Formats: sequence, structure tokens, C-alpha cells
Amino acid sequence: MSTPTTRPARRGLGTGLRATSKVLPEHARAHNRSLVLQHLFHEGPTSRADLARATSLTRVTVSDLVNVLLAEGLVEELGVQPVRRVGKPAILVGMRTDAYQIVAVDLSDDAVMRGAVMTLTGEAVVRRSLPVDGRVGDGLVDLITRFARTLVAAATSPVIGVGVGSPGVVDDSGTVIEAPNRQWANLPLAATLTDRLGLPVHVANDANSAALGEYTYGGAAGAMLVLTIGQGVGAGVMVDGGRVHGAADAAGELGHVTVVDDGEECACGRRGCLETVLAAPALRRAVAGLDPAEADEALASVGRTLGVTLAPVVGALNLAEVLLSGPPELLDGALRTAALQTLTERTMPATAAGLRLRMASLDEDVVLAGAAVLVLAAQLGVS
Repeated sequence: MSTPTTRPARRGLGTGLRATSKVLPEHARAHNRSLVLQHLFHEGPTSRADLARATSLTRVTVSDLVNVLLAEGLVEELGVQPVRRVGKPAILVGMRTDAYQIVAVDLSDDAVMRGAVMTLTGEAVVRRSLPVDGRVGDGLVDLITRFARTLVAAATSPVIGVGVGSPGVVDDSGTVIEAPNRQWANLPLAATLTDRLGLPVHVANDANSAALGEYTYGGAAGAMLVLTIGQGVGAGVMVDGGRVHGAADAAGELGHVTVVDDGEECACGRRGCLETVLAAPALRRAVAGLDPAEADEALASVGRTLGVTLAPVVGALNLAEVLLSGPPELLDGALRTAALQTLTERTMPATAAGLRLRMASLDEDVVLAGAAVLVLAAQLGVS
């Protein structure tokens, strides 16, 4: 009698994303396939009978799907389940999360683009970075193309797709509607890169990607906001396990909410946006030349402004967590403490009870992890 293959410990994974649209009859098979892969991805090796029970699919449907997935090389048989009762022992099947890879690209920093070849469970096996050298517009698209090609070439297993986390407003097709800092407007970035790379490419706003990464790989709550703070400021919002898109795919654009009357000019052309005080360059300017106590007070002042900005959002959506992703030496101290205190003071006790404001658990990999989730969800129906 064969025994189950010993598998290495897997990285902790969060729950899957909530379905956001009705499943039509013509999509039933793809939906069922997604259910099976989603279960194997999050729960590990399972027998066909247990898969049927977990997904509420018939045993015949599950058996047919598993046979197709075996033929495609996405799952494998791992030996028999330990005998727990009389009868023929069940054969375990598991997802081959180490047999395929994803290329992820993070464009959130205007000085350097970061990329990685990642496993399906979010581990980076190859890392690269490349200075942007001030490129914007079409020149930046050309640089991204070359960068992605080097990552694809560095992969050690077949690549199922490329995910990109980009600044700006990005619609469901991967078109960058507006990214002022990159001089992009109505740019079909996903379609352009798909054509150039010969692989499926999926593009989303970098903050939304960060939210997906924290939710899937970082164990964040189902009602949370991730604030990405770098050259600019963005926010990705998850509510009840679904990403909030908004009427024009611009949900989470807190960076361009005016918070300072007659403040500094922003890249968007207006004055006093949150980005002008909270973006990393602005924070560094604010503390330059100050002693530690003065620097803490300057950062706390920005934290109070952030708390005032976030309070209506937290109150309206009853968020459980707010995560900050950016330079910890600037964010994880007086700024974070003041922001949480202000949030608590400006929201109802029932809303503020248990609210957490913390640093993102995936640190600098948060956008890369989310870009990988974009590919997982689009290509395999897994998140």
C-alpha cells in the first residue's frame, strides 16, 4: 500500500475572495473547476469524495474535473489517505503549487521597478529590480516590457501569467485610465504587455493589489483598507471578502482627497491633497534636520491628518483593519499612533472597538504578492 507523499510546509493562506457576479450556465464548468482548485489551494491534499462534500458538487462532476486537472498537470495524486474505516482507501489529490510560476511586477515606486518570479503560494524564487531613471509615458512601457521579459526568462518552471501593480486608476480590463505621475492616460497596459510578452498579463492599481496580497497571503481581515505610501498614496479596500471597485474603478483614491487648504501643489494639479503631506518624499522633507522629538511631533501631525481623513471611511464601512505599507521608519511610530488615536476619537465606540491600525505583514512584497493573486484569480479562478 502506498503512503501519501510528504509535502513541505506551506505558507499560511487566507480565505478566498467572495464571488462578485452571478454564475451563468455557460460558466458552470469554469465555476466548478474554480471551486475544486480553490479548495485544494487553501486546504491542501483532499480525496475526491471529500472534495465533493466540501464543494457541494457531485462525485461524478468532481471525478471528471480532477481527471482534466491531472491531464493539465495542475493537480497530482499523492497516494492513499490513511485508513479510517472499512473499505477501499481514498486517493489524495493535491494542487501542484510548485510546478508553475507567476511573474509579478511592482510599479508603485517611481525610482525603481521591482519584480519577482513567484510560486503559486506567494514565495519569491527570483527577484529583480531596475532603476526607472525618470522614464514616463511610452518610454516607461518599453522599460516594463524589457524588465518583464528578463523575469520570464529567469523562471524555473512554466509561467502561467504576469501580474502588474500600477499607480493610478485602472479598470477591469487593465487599462490605466489616469496615472499623473507616470504621464499615462487611457493606456491599455495589460493588452499592450500581453501582445508583447505572449503571456496573459493582468494589471490592477497597486494599492488594490496590495489589498489582495494581504487578504490572500497575509491573513488580513475581510473588511480592511491597505494604504500604500511611497512616491504617492493609494488605498485598496476589501469589504466582506470582495474588492471594492467603485463606479469608475477609482475606489480608494484617498491620496487625492484635499486635506490641507492652500497646501502644496499635487501631481494631479490640485493643492493640498493627502499625497502632498503623506507621500514618502513629503514625510522625509518634513523631518529633515529635526531632532528625534521634533521629528516625532512632525510625523504625529501628519498622523492626525491621516486619522481625520480615514475616520469617515472606517465609520461608513465598519472596517476591522487599516494597514500601512511603506517606509516603517516614517510610518511605524508617532505617525501610526497619532492616526489610530484620532481614528478612535472620531468614530463611534461600536465602530472603533477592536479596530487595528498596523503595518502590512508582507512588507515590501505586498504589491508583488497582490500582482500574483491577480494572475491566480484570472487564470485559475483561485484567490
